[in-house]
Amino acid sequence: MLTLKEKIVFYLLLFIFIGSLFSWGTISYYSKTEAIPAYGGEYIEGIVGQPAHVNPVISASNNADDDLAQIIFSRLFKYDAQGAITNDIVADYAVSEDKMEYTVHLRKDVTWHDGEKLTAADVLFTINLIADPAYKSPLRSNWQGIETTSADDYTLNFKIKTPYVGFLNNLTFGILPKHLWGSVGPEKFSLTSLNLEPIGSGPYKYSAMQKDSNGNILSYKIVANPNYFGGKPYISKITFDFYSDDDAIIAAYNKKEIMGISNISPNKIGAIKLQQSTNTHKFNIPRYFAVFFNQTKSIPLAHDEVRKALAYATDRQEIIHTVLADNGHAVYSPILPNMTGYDENIDRMDFDLAKANSLLDEGGWKKAEDGFRKKDAVKLEINLVTTDWAELSKTAEILKAQWEKIGVKVNVSNLSISDIQQNYIRPREYDALLFGQVLGADPDPYSFWHSSQKRDPGLNLSLFGDSTTDKLIEDGRVEFDLTKRTQIYKDFQEKLLAELPAVFLYSPDYVYPVNKKVQGLAITNLILPSERFSNIEKWYIETKRIWK
Repeated sequence: MLTLKEKIVFYLLLFIFIGSLFSWGTISYYSKTEAIPAYGGEYIEGIVGQPAHVNPVISASNNADDDLAQIIFSRLFKYDAQGAITNDIVADYAVSEDKMEYTVHLRKDVTWHDGEKLTAADVLFTINLIADPAYKSPLRSNWQGIETTSADDYTLNFKIKTPYVGFLNNLTFGILPKHLWGSVGPEKFSLTSLNLEPIGSGPYKYSAMQKDSNGNILSYKIVANPNYFGGKPYISKITFDFYSDDDAIIAAYNKKEIMGISNISPNKIGAIKLQQSTNTHKFNIPRYFAVFFNQTKSIPLAHDEVRKALAYATDRQEIIHTVLADNGHAVYSPILPNMTGYDENIDRMDFDLAKANSLLDEGGWKKAEDGFRKKDAVKLEINLVTTDWAELSKTAEILKAQWEKIGVKVNVSNLSISDIQQNYIRPREYDALLFGQVLGADPDPYSFWHSSQKRDPGLNLSLFGDSTTDKLIEDGRVEFDLTKRTQIYKDFQEKLLAELPAVFLYSPDYVYPVNKKVQGLAITNLILPSERFSNIEKWYIETKRIWK
């Protein structure tokens, strides 16, 4: 018979033995199996703003709308995780030898969320809406002068007047169901309930929304589409909650009320307390911020030496460090890194106060007793207009301090985006405008720098361009040879920087914090913020183990 001491030793050894067996079994099981995605779970993301029109024909002007439309609607083509264009509902396509005719064959297994078949008629209907000015689609400029027909229910033919390298990018619009929208005229287009209770053909479908007593949408729920042609999505439910600003959305994330933040200012990453459980995804998307000069409204800015001096007086690294907490990179032209035509050897006019002062001295701009310069009776004074968005307001104040060091008086106006759009950008009523431009997948500078776009609704904010630069832009659009197109855009940059119609500042990182429980975000290159959902059907939260 065992003594008490012997019993304790025996049971202790038995416990260790059993524990070792369990540990060995567990280690063996995990070494011989692997975790794979499983169906289920719910993802909750916070967005600053409010949805109003989850309708791909008009959603581009609202980030919340664009995010939801990206998931609910499918398109002819989309962008993959590397930012390359790829088929969505297109089975295959062919391009004519002269690059002016595209024949597109649709998949035959695509259905709307209500069970109806998606056909070429739906695509033609959507294109007609976009092209009709009565519907006020921001995509309309892409569809002028294009002839679109259908040979049958699953074949489309596009004829364009001149070859265009980026034409397939125009085919990434979301498609509306004709059988539901066909009876909605332009006067009711933005008012129908279909804008917030949409029927699409994408990986997720509308489920429900919650509003407060004032009609503000608090949350928006979508569920997996089991009949999605790309395969049933892994995550069962996705909920979007809406907030007024960055501080509110970060507070919600820190309290674990949400699992992801659609986008936060780069300098607020440190406010996230749950760093160990967060994957902070950062992407360089094709956008930049610059100061656009309107030489027709400002006498000083019409002088070459003034614009060059301002370029040399701009310390981009100080702005990126202070405003973006170093989450961004300096920009020197409208052709960004990794784009066709990018040239790292262009004359960047890097920060050089001595050079800036020398240019103004040689140009006859003399400093007065107040420290500011003038030439004859003309004061070196610039009115700089920007939005009241915190990042741009702060950037404007830094520019003011930097430029005043060389004797330029700068008056900054921070205005609402609607005020700037209506009263400044459309009539081009500004000396200098601090603003951003989103380029898209193709480097085509037509919309922003061709002389035909100098007036509203064009986006040539510097009123730049002449026959020489216009021809380079036009040639770039029709040149399919990559080497030749690259040289065209290098020549274009050289002409643009010689005239210096703007000071290009920076491209901020797109910052997307998401809880580590959410896996499958395989994106490496992002074209637009909403494209972060390009492979949403492959995201997963739940897993299961299978034998290797």
